Amino acid sequence: MSFHCVLRVVIVSMIGSLPVFAYSAETHPGNKISPSADDIDLEAVGERIRQTGAQIRADLKEARARLEAQKAEQEAERKREAERARQQASREASHKQTQEAAQAKARQEALVRAEQAERAKQQAEEAERERKLALAAQPTKEEQAAQQQLARERAAEALRKARESTGLKAFAEE
Repeated sequence: MSFHCVLRVVIVSMIGSLPVFAYSAETHPGNKISPSADDIDLEAVGERIRQTGAQIRADLKEARARLEAQKAEQEAERKREAERARQQASREASHKQTQEAAQAKARQEALVRAEQAERAKQQAEEAERERKLALAAQPTKEEQAAQQQLARERAAEALRKARESTGLKAFAEE
């Protein structure tokens, strides 16, 4: 209902609620009051105005009740919308949390794989270094031959010294 319609209804109801005092031109104070056709018409008009006023008041109460019902319905709809929005936000937050947990798990797994790959790489490098060191530590064929020759010479020298110190007889076979 628009404001102007409500204003008109209020004005009409106020007019209807005013007491109707109608004095006939023929009636004078102090004279005996005799009802005339005009008085009867005025009474009928007054009654009709009172009935119209009562009807307007009833219509106004009904309009207020409809307005209150509409407001209550709008408030209920607003609450339903707020609840839907809250539930949607809750679902989105839960979904986001699930995604973040999955991403964190994936990052953790990637870190573990990266660490394993790094350890494997380091182990391979260490094995390669040890192999190179072992190869470097192995004497070449020439060095081995030279070491064997040196060992023979030392053994021969030790044998010669031992024969000289004990004599020949100590090593003779009987």
